[in-house]
Amino acid sequence: MLPRKRALGGEVPVNEEKQEEESSSKRHCSAANDNDNNNNKNGNDTIEDGNDNIMALGNGNSPDIDEDLHSRQLAVYGRETMRRLFASNVLVSGMQGLGAEIAKNLILAGVKSVTLHDEGVVELWDLSGNFVFSEDDVGKNRALASVQKLQELNNSVVISTLTTELTKEQLSDFQVVVFTDISLEKAIEFDNYCHNHQPPISFVKSEVRGLFGSVFCDFGPKFTVFDVDGKDPHTGIIASISNDNPALVACVDDERLEFQDGDLVVFSEVNGMTELNDGKARKVKNARPYSFNIEEDTTEYAAYVKGGIVTQVKQPKVLNFKPLREALRDPGDFLLSDFSKFDRPPLLHLAFQALDKFKLEFGRFPVAGSEDDAQKIISLVISINDTLSDGRLEVIDQNLLRHFASGARAVLNPMAAMFGGIVGQEVVKACSGKFHPLFQFFYFESVESLPTEPLHPSDLKPLSSRYDAQISVFGSKLQKNLEDAKVFIVGSGALGCEFLKNLALMGVSCGKQGKLTITDDDVIEKSNLTRQFLFRDWNIGQAKSTVAASTAGLINPRLNIEALQNRARPETENVFDDEFWENLSVVINALDNVNARLYIDQRCLYFQKPLLESGTLGACCNTQMVIPHLTENYGASRDPPEKQAPMCTVHSFPHNIDHCLTWARSEFEGLLEKTPAEVNSYLANPNEYTSAMKNAGDAQARDNLERILECLDKERCETFQDSISWARLKYCFYLSIAFIKFTLYSICLLLQLLIACVDETRFEDYFANRVKQLTYTFPEDATTSNGTPFWSAPKRFPRPLQFSVDDPSHLCFIMAASILRAETFGIPIPDWVKSPRKLADAVNKVMVPDFQPKKGVKIVTDEKASSLSTSSIDDAAVINEFIVKLEQSRNQMSPGFRMNPIQFEKDDDTNYHMDLIAGLANMRARNYGIPEVDKLKAKFIAGRIIPAIATSTAMATGLVCLELYKILGGGHKLEDYRNTFANLALPLFSIAEPVPPKVIEHKDMSWTVWDRWILKGNPTLRELLQWLKDKGLNAYSISYGSCLLFNSMFPKHRERMDKKLVDLVREVAKAVLPPYRRHFDVVVACEDDDDNDVDIPQISVYFR
Repeated sequence: MLPRKRALGGEVPVNEEKQEEESSSKRHCSAANDNDNNNNKNGNDTIEDGNDNIMALGNGNSPDIDEDLHSRQLAVYGRETMRRLFASNVLVSGMQGLGAEIAKNLILAGVKSVTLHDEGVVELWDLSGNFVFSEDDVGKNRALASVQKLQELNNSVVISTLTTELTKEQLSDFQVVVFTDISLEKAIEFDNYCHNHQPPISFVKSEVRGLFGSVFCDFGPKFTVFDVDGKDPHTGIIASISNDNPALVACVDDERLEFQDGDLVVFSEVNGMTELNDGKARKVKNARPYSFNIEEDTTEYAAYVKGGIVTQVKQPKVLNFKPLREALRDPGDFLLSDFSKFDRPPLLHLAFQALDKFKLEFGRFPVAGSEDDAQKIISLVISINDTLSDGRLEVIDQNLLRHFASGARAVLNPMAAMFGGIVGQEVVKACSGKFHPLFQFFYFESVESLPTEPLHPSDLKPLSSRYDAQISVFGSKLQKNLEDAKVFIVGSGALGCEFLKNLALMGVSCGKQGKLTITDDDVIEKSNLTRQFLFRDWNIGQAKSTVAASTAGLINPRLNIEALQNRARPETENVFDDEFWENLSVVINALDNVNARLYIDQRCLYFQKPLLESGTLGACCNTQMVIPHLTENYGASRDPPEKQAPMCTVHSFPHNIDHCLTWARSEFEGLLEKTPAEVNSYLANPNEYTSAMKNAGDAQARDNLERILECLDKERCETFQDSISWARLKYCFYLSIAFIKFTLYSICLLLQLLIACVDETRFEDYFANRVKQLTYTFPEDATTSNGTPFWSAPKRFPRPLQFSVDDPSHLCFIMAASILRAETFGIPIPDWVKSPRKLADAVNKVMVPDFQPKKGVKIVTDEKASSLSTSSIDDAAVINEFIVKLEQSRNQMSPGFRMNPIQFEKDDDTNYHMDLIAGLANMRARNYGIPEVDKLKAKFIAGRIIPAIATSTAMATGLVCLELYKILGGGHKLEDYRNTFANLALPLFSIAEPVPPKVIEHKDMSWTVWDRWILKGNPTLRELLQWLKDKGLNAYSISYGSCLLFNSMFPKHRERMDKKLVDLVREVAKAVLPPYRRHFDVVVACEDDDDNDVDIPQISVYFR
């Protein structure tokens, strides 16, 4: 979910822990075939073990993918891509900061093996860019020193090392090879070997040199991209098709079509013009928002009648990569990131070649701050440029090259994180064919991150510290600022972990004056481990912030960090008080929802603190810089709300699986959580509850009481006998009274009959009777008041289902529903219920009566309706009747009875929650002829899982930390800052200056949303009014929160003129100002002398 246009959502906090191994009696059911793996043609077979326990019903999820661990990654890649990753062997050569970041992302992704190659040893210089090294590793081989900590990230990945010089023949052991520290001559040799190898070996070369970075990709002469963008195929619901040449296809105006000219589409379910249902792909032309033409003559086809779905056919794309030698001479189009720097990539293309020549000639990197070395680089660039026949540069920015030369030896952590994300994603593409590769060169620089004041060469000299590489770029003064910074990180999930790692390596808050505070109220769950890399499997269940802080302290023991478990919100302002906020240098959001972001945004506005905002969604990420007085704030603009399906569509007229899953989750929560919770609310305080319902007196109150009465009267289950009575009264009224009298039957048999009776009839109610009633009320030939067919697109005419114990998906639904219903009443679950044969035997005992549709049943069809409940003039009478019956039922119950509400938890495959929801949704889909989904896909949609991968997270945090240099350096202008949107799947990078805040002017004054007027001295109301009068502003209304303290229209308010404002707040607004609060805020409405309203800033009144 992109929560808004300039700050993406991170991951939603959910309970993600599951059992890694399930006993055979706890295996889940899956209601439909896996759309990503249709090789299993017999996916609905029932498999039993020797103990007659259910092993799987439906197409069980693939045993080779740990879906508990990889669920968020599966939401991005799908199973087939994951399987290809699991079979891929990757070489990462060069284990400085960039190599470590790439390896980390690949290991988290779960490739088969990663081989680390490096011939060099760890130096103190490496510690500012590489999170796996410590001071104890200095002098050790880099590859060997990296293995242990990288292996902890994922024990399923085989990690090995090479510490001697590579030969090209060794490359044949890998599907992808990545080089981060290699000479151009050797790179050309290796790339030629990889390019010509059969099959080709994907070759990636990437470098990070100070604030400059590059990537080159060569995936071979004919590389096939199976899925260019990773999006689901676009679809449309057909409204009409003309008998023309070319034919015009019009679709319903429910949603805009996403087709483009040249797309291929297939048709299905078309009534009338059935010639189009042949599965043949047809080309789109003249694509418009709600219609398009197809290159087909339909003049002789049968006339279109109704219905039909048109679906995009995604085509593979073949890319012809050039080998490195050829690409250096003819690089083609560079991938741009910042359009204000469109001229930079060609120059950087030459600069990196010049650096290679410099190292070859002098055997070293340029010295930081050395003008002689910078001139050598400049001369080499000019020399290379002069040899070009095509693409020769007319102007060479020598100052840019000086920066390039000065920082060339340093591998900065933010740059390594950013490029580690980009390169890691390119490796995934090479392994899987998923997403469009980078073709072929990408260059990036961030010289705006440098201090605004010129740096003297002496400022860049090493100090024999772990930060020497960073000092060689930014100088020792900025390093001191970083170490003394007071930073607040809000959130300790995927973004938070990456930020902690980056800040620890940069030395942020590592000085005596520095402090880093991180807060998160969540705990670690298994599915976190593929992204939140500071956590290990043995940390599951522990507090995220505490574990993350501890692990970050191992990266840099000097990090001064405090971990809290408080959610930052108004209720915790006693923890995050005024003093806390006033002392901060910067705030970094690592949040997962818009409301939390908006709250932090308001706090930063109030205390005028810079806020670094970022978020991810699958392969996308973005960053937003919120800088006091320079940029607009996070909440200055919002995305429009996501379009919600009308309630009548979800409940009666679904036309896609999302509608079915929305309905299924609603039914789950209503049956198993809300109704039992309402029962408990009533039982906890019956008099208070019934009084509230009487006072409400509406349809909602009536419905609440009716549901409670059903649970406590008709459906009350205190024993198995009562459960059977509940089943009989609610669903099986056709059973004879004699059935109840068979008390000599065993309890086991009674429970069998209960489950069978309840849940088959529940099945009958949901998927047969309701459909029969709907089609009785609105027959297939029904018309609307204006004579058009009622069942016209997008409505789909439903068909009732016939229950069968031979259908595993039916039986799976019965099992999940019966178990969960019994849990709400505290009924023990016998083991035999998981046996397909015994469960089928129990269900077969049920006699289901014929259903007779009723006349006069009202079914909501208004798309604007917000509730399915309809008010009645008799609501009050019905409510009173229900209350009387409830009192009678309550008197017959034991005093301590309570139901067990079940809160939906999607990430525990042993709890049957997703089994029930997937079963509900897929049976409903069958009613309406909608394609079904497997349980994993159902989990993504119904569980509202946010797709997430490590690569986009790493890139986002790297970009943010490049901005952090600017904030802590100070003195940067608006045009120095950058906001970013990136889509690693395409790939697309869009970097631009932030938007300035709106300026309000009055006389000789001006202000923005960042301004807050402060009035000290514990003033009276009169003094505040005069203070504003002196500014040419006439205040006519003053309020504190929702309470009006003063309004010029009310004569009695004049009596308050000489009262202290703090006293008015306490007396009139009844506010309690805690001891830690030194001021309060009032909102004042003002006019100028011409009676024009003037929006003024919030006023803070200090009384202490």
